[in-house]
Amino acid sequence: MKIALAQQNYHIGNFEANTQKIIAGIRQAKAMGAELVLFSELCVCGYPPRDFLEFADFIAKCNEAIDRIREEADTIGVLIGAPDRNPAREGKDLFNAAYLLYEKDIKGVAHKTCLPNYDVFDEYRYFEPAYGWNVIPFKGKKLAVTICEDIWNLGDNPLYRNCPMDELMKESPDIMLNLSASPFDYTHVEDRKAIVKLNTSKYKLPMLYCNCVGSQTEIVFDGGSLVMDKHSNLVKQLPLFEEAIEMVEWKEDGTFNLPVLVPAAQLPDAEFNPAELDYNLCTAEIYQAILTGIRDYFTKMGFTKAILGSSGGIDSAVTLAIACDALGKDNVRAVLMPSQYSTGHSVSDAEQLSKNLDNPYDILPIKNIYDSFLTELKPIFGDLPFSLAEENIQSRSRGNLLMAIANKFGYILLNTSNKSELATGYGTLYGDMAGGLGVLGDCYKMQVYALARYINREQEIIPENIITKAPSAELRPGQKDSDSLPDYAVLDQILYQYIERRQGPNEIKALGFDAALTDRVLRMVNINEYKRNQFCPIIRVSPKAFGVGRRVPIVGKYLS
Repeated sequence: MKIALAQQNYHIGNFEANTQKIIAGIRQAKAMGAELVLFSELCVCGYPPRDFLEFADFIAKCNEAIDRIREEADTIGVLIGAPDRNPAREGKDLFNAAYLLYEKDIKGVAHKTCLPNYDVFDEYRYFEPAYGWNVIPFKGKKLAVTICEDIWNLGDNPLYRNCPMDELMKESPDIMLNLSASPFDYTHVEDRKAIVKLNTSKYKLPMLYCNCVGSQTEIVFDGGSLVMDKHSNLVKQLPLFEEAIEMVEWKEDGTFNLPVLVPAAQLPDAEFNPAELDYNLCTAEIYQAILTGIRDYFTKMGFTKAILGSSGGIDSAVTLAIACDALGKDNVRAVLMPSQYSTGHSVSDAEQLSKNLDNPYDILPIKNIYDSFLTELKPIFGDLPFSLAEENIQSRSRGNLLMAIANKFGYILLNTSNKSELATGYGTLYGDMAGGLGVLGDCYKMQVYALARYINREQEIIPENIITKAPSAELRPGQKDSDSLPDYAVLDQILYQYIERRQGPNEIKALGFDAALTDRVLRMVNINEYKRNQFCPIIRVSPKAFGVGRRVPIVGKYLS
């Protein structure tokens, strides 16, 4: 049987565009000679639809789209994802479902069993788990159809009571098909290979795994759809961060009419959970994820132009370089805003960067604005010494200038704060924390340096001085980040243990980190939750990003 995988980029709630894209995918699969085409989880409405699912009109539009799509499913089987009404009075109103369309009709429906309710996932809020399991017959074969998380429980996941594939095996299926919406993080590409391998190894059946691609606000989907034979050999992988439709020919013996790309013995046997932060891990993939996050945020929101503050520092330099790649150099405006505390090389470095990138830039010194603030505040500030208040006035002056230009010309302000800064509260609310999209907010400082080196892999785009000089906010004479923060190489490791690995202070200290430093860092993280709660969406690249996937009380006392 010839089966196509349609790895596509959907837009949540854009039923017309999604339907047209799916229909185009069906027609392409037909032209390739496919008998069955597999799409991804909730492709009809886009994933994750969140509270849109609470609107009857939204569900009605899903059903209307299914009716349009099934008219194309005449001589070809089509597996698509969409919500399905729960007819029972008990439980949630909806199932997360996969529909088999064929001969212009709905031939079968499979419901998702394992509903993730962790990190960025919140499916139990909307969906009822499946309470029945049946293979779907198609052209004399029995299809074991599962949806994303279903294959992550092989009977040993304590989060779930049921293993859907164990139930489906009771009906002796011939092949496993999985519709997925699995977000990117720098561990997950290998995780998926491990999970598909574990399924094919356990059930001795081939699997086609179709993942979506593209960004939905902060969540990036990277594609990388997989095909493994019954011997757990990888025979096809679709590209990362690209739409693609490709076909395989499934043979009666559970293999495919394709050479083995990666034999089973060379594939991972378990999920990847690094014990410490590797600054250079998956840098190219992180770059592509951020690129996709920027590009899709702008495209799907109808924006075209971005603006950012260019300080001559590493964070704004990396942000500017990626933004120019994502949106085109003419669509990204950099604004240099030196103060009396800025060094001469900061301006010249930022200028050189924009010359290398060939993007438009302006120089707006803030000294007069800053002095005006101090003059007006003199009756209140009196003779009190210079402090954080004066530093933050500079940052907020820059934020006001950027937002004024953004409002005037229709730009979206890109925020340049990194994860190390956001974690420790090293930023100014309504100043350098302003913005519509956090580009580097899920990258630790050392990862930002790795991104800079990646950007410069073929030629110097980011001036070497930006990469090698000591980082500084330049808000007072001679200021360095190290005045306020531990060395980033140490800080980032502690933060990784606390945020990504959820290790407490005793566990972190047991790893050899200084006790006083550990307590200090964890306290900085927890007392600054109020700042992060007001921050813009952050493009997610790690297993635990700030934002929707991390919920910490603002007024909590723990470790603070």
